[in-house]
Amino acid sequence: MEYVGRRGLLAAAAGALAATAGGPAGAAEPAQAGEGAGAGRAAEAGRAERRRPGRGRTTAAGAEFRGMWIATVENIDWPSESGLDAGEQRAELLALLDTAVQRRLNAVVLQVRPAADAMWPAAREPWSQWLTGEQGGDPGWDPLGTAVAEAHARGLELHAWFNPYRIANDHTDPAALAPSHPARRNPGWTVAHGGKLYYNPGLPEVRAFVQEAMLDAVSRYAVDGVHWDDYFYPYPVAGEEFDDDEAFERHGAGFASRADWRRHNTDTLVREMSARVRQVRPAARFGISPFAVWRSKDRDPLGSDTQAGVATYDDLYADTRKWVKEGWIDYIAPQVYWHIGHPTADYAKLVPWWAQTVAGTGVSLYVGEALYRCDRNSSTPAWRDPAELSRHLSFARQHAEVRGHLYFSAKQVAADPNGAMARVVADHYPTAVPPR
Repeated sequence: MEYVGRRGLLAAAAGALAATAGGPAGAAEPAQAGEGAGAGRAAEAGRAERRRPGRGRTTAAGAEFRGMWIATVENIDWPSESGLDAGEQRAELLALLDTAVQRRLNAVVLQVRPAADAMWPAAREPWSQWLTGEQGGDPGWDPLGTAVAEAHARGLELHAWFNPYRIANDHTDPAALAPSHPARRNPGWTVAHGGKLYYNPGLPEVRAFVQEAMLDAVSRYAVDGVHWDDYFYPYPVAGEEFDDDEAFERHGAGFASRADWRRHNTDTLVREMSARVRQVRPAARFGISPFAVWRSKDRDPLGSDTQAGVATYDDLYADTRKWVKEGWIDYIAPQVYWHIGHPTADYAKLVPWWAQTVAGTGVSLYVGEALYRCDRNSSTPAWRDPAELSRHLSFARQHAEVRGHLYFSAKQVAADPNGAMARVVADHYPTAVPPR
């Protein structure tokens, strides 16, 4: 299957909807595979009191999670372009939060570490280039602090979205990073792959560092969630191998295969981060939004009835099903970015598989929805129909384990080019409700 990055795809289209190609976050058709550290403490304490052991939660009847992703990498959703002044950036961010309220959503998932950088005055990594146009350039304000305070003022949850291992989206040279960047000071931590630069997940020192970098924000801001998406080991690139030979030689003894060792590395990152989030900010939930196919049942009888050429277990070395069964995460939001009836990755087959997977675990299931595919000019008839997304919610409600939905992405929530989001609101969100 050809993959085009979800975020890169949208950015390259300069905000136009991508109708026919998905990405690591959505497979191509057809599928083969309070400002400041102390903000919000009292409110957070109240949220913590409502949590059950294992960080589940008790909520009011009728509650459901209604969220949207705000992507910052490549300026997909926010800021609209690099180099805006602080006032313009802040105004755009608040407008997106207002949009969430207008659409009767109750949560936003803001990308605050898109590429080993920061949307807050971080102690360990430089300011993101997507703010000022220059990595390390001070934007003159605190975006994450503002987002937390303003989201809470509107009754919205704010989940901080981090990418653990991605360093650079458009080059492979550590020397091109900001002079203070940890990857520039430690080039041995990096691996070039597919024209991008990554931290090496096989190095224990890398795993420790990326956790500290993320926890810097978690410790300082009253975030409601810590959120990762689908980027662990990178997606396969034809003709290339991820070069972790030296790390495997140093740390891979005792594993039956390199694939088992890689999955162990990812498992360890998830398990350790889960425990540390519980220590640093007990009220915050830890959630992951993976590519929706764990494994297809032609590879594993426990897998989904799909024929996807890519699976998180085999290709990203991410055993997403295990994380649910072990209770290492509080919620999972699989990116089920296909229409009902898709021939190889049917929404109506994947949602029941995930519902069965989370059943009895205490892990909440939120379905990631491909609002970005809803395009009147799509080559896929289903996505031209403004009712397709509404049908997704109707179908999902047949499964009690589905506790909400998460829409990619904020730009489409606001613009709604073919009316699909308005149809969802009219059909399913008659009133505002709290998240669960």
